[in-house]
Amino acid sequence: MSDFVIVTDSSADLDAELASQLNVQVLPLRFTLEGTAYHNYPDNRDMDPHLFYDRLRDGAVATTAAANTAQYTELLEPILQVGKDVIVLTFSSGLSSTYHISTLAVQELQAKYPSRKIYTVDTLCASLGQGLLVWYCAKMHEAGNTIEQIYNWAERNKLHLCHQFTVDDLQFLKRGGRVSAATAIVGSMLHIKPVLHVDNEGHLINIGKVRGRQGSLKALVDKMEETAIDLSHQTVFISHGDCPEDAQRVAQMIKDRFNVAHIYINYIGPVIGAHSGPGTVALFYLGIER
Repeated sequence: MSDFVIVTDSSADLDAELASQLNVQVLPLRFTLEGTAYHNYPDNRDMDPHLFYDRLRDGAVATTAAANTAQYTELLEPILQVGKDVIVLTFSSGLSSTYHISTLAVQELQAKYPSRKIYTVDTLCASLGQGLLVWYCAKMHEAGNTIEQIYNWAERNKLHLCHQFTVDDLQFLKRGGRVSAATAIVGSMLHIKPVLHVDNEGHLINIGKVRGRQGSLKALVDKMEETAIDLSHQTVFISHGDCPEDAQRVAQMIKDRFNVAHIYINYIGPVIGAHSGPGTVALFYLGIER
């Protein structure tokens, strides 16, 4: 059986330690903050996430860019050259052109290395939703599953990877066109917090409104109760925009209500955080449907 490598991009928001434990290679995506370009490495070598969010709070503007084919080629070709196959799990095509770019690079590499297997998965996921799908695939790899088995599992189950999240500042969603200017102004005045998810096309969709921060955090867990499958045996991921106390509060609610033993918490990286802003809390798990 040919050995293979799982590759993802840094919008999966896996930290360097977990990525290493999982033997997952991560392509760092790029972002620009006040005219200076950075890479979003899992070890945060270019930009500490707390500093990034402090800069956003101070009014700095961040923009993001998809990977290019050269970046994918530089990462994937050395793997193929040593005789290993590759499965690439990318950021949602509903939010970025990263998946499309990856397929262009893979087409070129497949022609150059016809004996190698290269699979690409449009996860239709974001942040630690993407990270959780990668985690499951890596655990299957550890258990001895083939690359075909992992690819097929990912394709069958990616629409069961539920994303529930809320933001603290509507202005960042307004800037990205996710809510109107009027909604952002009125919502901020009335302390209305949106509850959103990522739908089956990989887009961000507003699914509710809650007054107050604590109400919005509870709404995430309430939605989880409606849609999750066998939570007591799941690993749950939570990501946050520099609000670790709120992420821990959500984790404690989940433990208290559902007896979940394994919860992983990490920052929302700059690639996602540029659009969601400080104070975002996101919850990820397997469910009946998104």
